[in-house]
Amino acid sequence: MTQTLLAVPLYRLAHGRSGDKGDISNLSLIAWDAECYDVLAEQVTESRVAQWFAYRHPKRVTRYALPTLNAMNFVLEGVLDGGVNDALNLDTHGKSLSFRLLDMTVEVSPELASRLPDIPGDRPAAA
Repeated sequence: MTQTLLAVPLYRLAHGRSGDKGDISNLSLIAWDAECYDVLAEQVTESRVAQWFAYRHPKRVTRYALPTLNAMNFVLEGVLDGGVNDALNLDTHGKSLSFRLLDMTVEVSPELASRLPDIPGDRPAAA
């Protein structure tokens, strides 16, 4: 029998930050714990992130895994419309892109989903 999986947003498994340099956005994704990191490592791939940000027309997406930190870093090239001095969009630094990434969904078991917080930062205490 195949186990039913549930789609949950990344913010229930991780938090994120963003930075910029020129036309490059740097997005970090930090899992709440090792179990959450394993889900991210399997499902949050370069191709999925490139698809998720397709509307920004990334030239290249590179993922750097940091398993010891339960984190990963994505470098999205060409997504800031030329950078701070050239871009006409409202978010010239791309600071909102980490929040956009956290809206991406991943599939988890019902058992794991039951232990995830519903609100970012509302992590249940470890047993």
